[in-house]
Amino acid sequence: MRILLFEDYSTLHTLLAKGLRELGHQVTLVGNGNMFHDLPRDIDIRRSDGPFSGIRHMARMLSLLPRFTGYDIVQLINPDCFGLKAEREYFFYDFLRRHNRKMVVGAFGCDWYWVDDGLHHKTFRYGDFYIGNQMRNDAAAQQFIHEYVNTAKGDYCRYVMEDADRIPTCLYEYQACYAHYFPEKSEYIPLPIEIENDTPTHLFDGKRLRFFIGIDKARSQYKGTDIMLSALEHIAAKHPDSCDIIKVENLPYADYQQSMNSSDVMLDQLYSYTPSMNSLLAMSKGIIVVGGGEPEQYDLIHETSLRPIINVEPTYESVCAQLEWLITHPQIINQLKADSISYVKKHHDYKQIALSYEAMYQSLLQQSERR
Repeated sequence: MRILLFEDYSTLHTLLAKGLRELGHQVTLVGNGNMFHDLPRDIDIRRSDGPFSGIRHMARMLSLLPRFTGYDIVQLINPDCFGLKAEREYFFYDFLRRHNRKMVVGAFGCDWYWVDDGLHHKTFRYGDFYIGNQMRNDAAAQQFIHEYVNTAKGDYCRYVMEDADRIPTCLYEYQACYAHYFPEKSEYIPLPIEIENDTPTHLFDGKRLRFFIGIDKARSQYKGTDIMLSALEHIAAKHPDSCDIIKVENLPYADYQQSMNSSDVMLDQLYSYTPSMNSLLAMSKGIIVVGGGEPEQYDLIHETSLRPIINVEPTYESVCAQLEWLITHPQIINQLKADSISYVKKHHDYKQIALSYEAMYQSLLQQSERR
């Protein structure tokens, strides 16, 4: 198959492209590198700064159109992935639809359906827009509402998702959300991770636990790393001889990976039910994750015994309690490290994920042939 993957925000498409190529498919990855992360891509669509940047980007996208034709599958990371105002993105989506066989659009992040579900269905006990019955008022949550509710961007998102041939979801939360809107088109496929070693990059010495936390300054409050960092600093002050903190901010992806390698525990995604790409990357290195590991996500993947994530409720007190538990139970640290690698190998190996996407793509193409 010829496959065009459009944009990448978390290495999902990067690793999917790697897996699909190893299966013998011809894959082209288009992207802007996701800002400071500088993710790899075959065709660069990074938007420049300065006067008339929108016009220059539009011209660049138009010049690339001949390279975006003749694919069996086009997969977008999100409906809004062309780097333009919503009114102008219809043209590019419709062009891709006309000049390729099948359109797949990922439910991998925020869009109109995610916002609408969060505001009106309240599927989750906590999440991006509510904690219990209390609405979140942080800037990021409000910005998502402002972007998608009664806006041209929201209308465009619905247009794309209603037209898409299939909607893969990568987390329990997104699958639960999209089941309300597109039960027949949505399909859960786990996030892909490349496992480099069967043993942890850093073994705990039984003395000082090394805690890692990565801060994205623009999204710290939204992701809950502000609360997690505060809890971590409190516990570190309480146990100064038992732990160290490794804190990084806004690093390129390669540097970010290198920074976490010497840690034992990572804190990530306070408001999530599910481990993110960052969490899974850490787990693949034998790093214990404190974050999203709710029973619902284990149930989705039918995992009854291998549950190494240290799950936290979205409160300062919960994070403190779980960190305290880890520090006072040093005898279980290396087992949790080994279990973390086993979990990623079992459920997220990029080669297995590529096979799942291959099967989905082949099913779509076969449906067309039967017609």
